[in-house]
This record gives sequence, structure tokens and C-alpha cells, in this order.
Amino acid sequence: MRSMLKVGWLALLLAVGCAGRQDLEAPDHEAIYDMPLEEMWPSVREYFTDARLPYREDRGSLVLQTEWKQEFGGSKIAGYWHRYMVIGKRETPTKSKLWIIRITKSVNKALSQPGKELDWGVSRGSGGLSVEDEAARLAFPVGENAFYMESGQGTRDLTMEWRVFRGIMPKIAKKQVVSAEQPVAKAAPAFTECGQSILGLKKHAKAGRVMLLGELHGTQEVPRFIAQSVCQLVTSGMPVTVGLELPVENEERITTFLQSQGGEVDWLKLMEAPFWRSPYPDGRGSEAVANMLEQLRQLRAQGLDVAVFVYDHPKLSRQKREDALARTVLAQVKATPRRFHLVVSGNIHSRTAKGLPWDTQYTPMGYLLKDQLEDVTALDMAYDTGTAWICAANKQSSKLDCGVKEAKGKDNGDRFFMHTWSSTNKEGYHGVFYVGHVTASEPAILKGLGNPDAAPAQEPASSL
Repeated sequence: MRSMLKVGWLALLLAVGCAGRQDLEAPDHEAIYDMPLEEMWPSVREYFTDARLPYREDRGSLVLQTEWKQEFGGSKIAGYWHRYMVIGKRETPTKSKLWIIRITKSVNKALSQPGKELDWGVSRGSGGLSVEDEAARLAFPVGENAFYMESGQGTRDLTMEWRVFRGIMPKIAKKQVVSAEQPVAKAAPAFTECGQSILGLKKHAKAGRVMLLGELHGTQEVPRFIAQSVCQLVTSGMPVTVGLELPVENEERITTFLQSQGGEVDWLKLMEAPFWRSPYPDGRGSEAVANMLEQLRQLRAQGLDVAVFVYDHPKLSRQKREDALARTVLAQVKATPRRFHLVVSGNIHSRTAKGLPWDTQYTPMGYLLKDQLEDVTALDMAYDTGTAWICAANKQSSKLDCGVKEAKGKDNGDRFFMHTWSSTNKEGYHGVFYVGHVTASEPAILKGLGNPDAAPAQEPASSL
């Protein structure tokens, strides 16, 4: 009997794995604890205490609620905050489970309401260049999002439920394993708030793969999508390198910032670059991009494996620029071939098909990379209608006009996701990454970044 107990708990330890990693999976079933609820609940309290998620508890009903925790806490720009309501439930007299409801707040804008009808096509309304004008190619991504229940401003978070399960069970097993010689998992570190899990991310993010994201510059949502993706990957143990379409002259300055303490002097040095003060800011120097760099810096400060490089050559144009972009990205990928490379650019550069409507011989960066690398996936941006900071040609003055402009898209709900099709479209995209309703992000300099007197982000007032 005793040997059977030892074998059973050892199997559990191997199944649970390392508790120090935040699970990347978006499961479609519940975690069931093979013990009564009252016996399991003290370990729930211990998990949230160890994860530095302060909470209040209704002990009579076995329900607790955490305090608000900011994504990438301490961001220079007000962003998103999350709290969790944890509800203990009896599955049977000898088995139990947790329901964990994630509640999200933002001081930037009201959260869009869930439950809208899915509509896969997206059009930018820019002279026939669309994110995806072949809606029939998309099929509903079944499985991952089929189990999520929407509840007002809260969403049931199965990923968090399994994360708690994997954090609790090794400690319980350690207490119950008879022999001290049995291996046990290390205690989990403080919890990193990465936002709600991105649907499809786990399927498409693989070590050694290069993923090209073709974006519309100047939104708050794309930089947040990138930061959340990186956070969810590196906390699950995958090393990630982010490539940004910023001038190569900024490489050393950005690397220095990412390795810094993120103090006011560090911000001033980052923002001293002429790039941030361009007379025609096209959205790549936005407050959201600056905030994303801060979020990546914070992940690195926790010892997580994040790297960043920049690859734009703004002094070149047309095909010479595409060639230079591809050479710079290729050199980075070949230097670190076992990492996952997430390369972000305007959606012309990331295409893997040759030719543009006005130049059939044009060879984008994505096409050049696909020819040199074995595993390249290109995703185009999909989004719900909103606004973006866009630079467009003024027909009367023949100059660029930069500012907040409408961005026309189609509603696919309020959940970030990645989705690929069975074959590429005519632009060479394998699928889309969806960021929901978009909101313009103004140039970082206009928002006071780099200014020691700039006000820090404010936490939203508690409603409970």
C-alpha cells in the first residue's frame, strides 16, 4: 500500500512538471483535485500568498478575491489591471475544483462587451490593400475558446485554474510522499501578470520559428499584444527574441535601456534619440511602443529570457531597404537559431509573396526570409474598427499628414488570438493575429515620456 502511494504521487509530480513555469496552454477542461475542498483550500491560500497576490477572503463560503494587479506592474503609461475571484466548488464529497474569474479594468478606454457575432474579414479601406479580403479562407478556431464563459466584466480563466493546480499539487505531493528520496518540484516564483491567454499562441510559437507580424502602426493594442505574447511565452520557459522595425542606429540605446533599472535617467537616455522626435511620427515611436519596451525590460529584470533587436534602415528606400531589412533579421536568426523570433513590421514588409499592386517585381522582406529560412510564418493584423495614429499623404500639400485617424476593421470579439489557414493568401500571409478594437497611440514625446516630471500610471479605484 505504501509503495503504491509513493508511485502515485511520483506520477503526479512528473505530470505536473516544474511549478516555476507559468503554463502556456489554454485548456478545454477543468482541473479536478482528488481531495475534499476543505483539505485543498489552505493550499489555495498559500499559493496566492506565495505568488504575491494579496487577497480578501469570505471564509464562510470558501471564496477569495485578489487585489488589482497591473500587467507588467509599474508601467510608465496607465494600462490594464486584473484581479481574480477564486471560488471553491465541491465536485463530489472527496473531490473538488476551483472556478477562477478574471476581472479586467483599463483607465485608457472602456472594455468592449463580449458576445458579439464573429466576422472574420477585415478591410483597412486603403486603396484596396486589406488585412484579409478572402474571409472564406478562415475557419472558426474550435477547441481553445469553446469553454470560456463570459460574465459581465469577468471571464472564467481556465489557464489560471490549471496554473494554480500545477502550483499546489507538487507541494501537497511533497508532504505526502513517504520517502524523502523522491524528486519534488521547486516552489513557484512570484506570479507574473501577463494578461488573459492569447488564443492560438501555443500552437504557433515554436523554438526555431520566425513569426512575422504585419501591423498597422500607431495603435495601443499591437504593442500590448506583443508584450503579452512575450510574457506568456517566456514565463512558460520559451526563449523569445523580438525584432522591431526601428532604426538600427538605436540598437545600442535600446539594449542599454533593457539592461537598465528603468529609472528617469534611463528613460531620458532612451528618448534622446532623434527617432522619437521625427517631424513625421508614423506610430512606431508611440507611447505604446515605449511602454512595450518598459514591459520587456521588466521581464528581463525578473531573469526571464527576452532579447530585442532593431532592423530598420530608414536611409534606404524601395527594394534596397527590403534587402537590408532581410539581411539584418536573417543575421539575428542565424546567430540564435533555437529561439522563437517574433518580428514586427508594417504589413508590406512581412508579406511572403512577391509583388505589389503598383510593382509586380517588388520583393518584400518576408519573401526574402522565406527563401533563406525553413520555418517562417507570416500573420497579418486583424482588428475591430477604431482609431490609429497614421501618417498619410496630403493631396493638397504633397506632405505627410500625421494624426489620429479612423481605422476600419470588423469585429471578431474582444479576445486576442492567432489563427492560420490551410494555405497562404495572395499576399503570402498564413493567417491573422487579432487585437480587437483599436485605439490610437500618440507619439511618446507628446505624452511626456522621457520627462522626469511626467506623472506615473494611476491604479483604478476598487469597485469592491
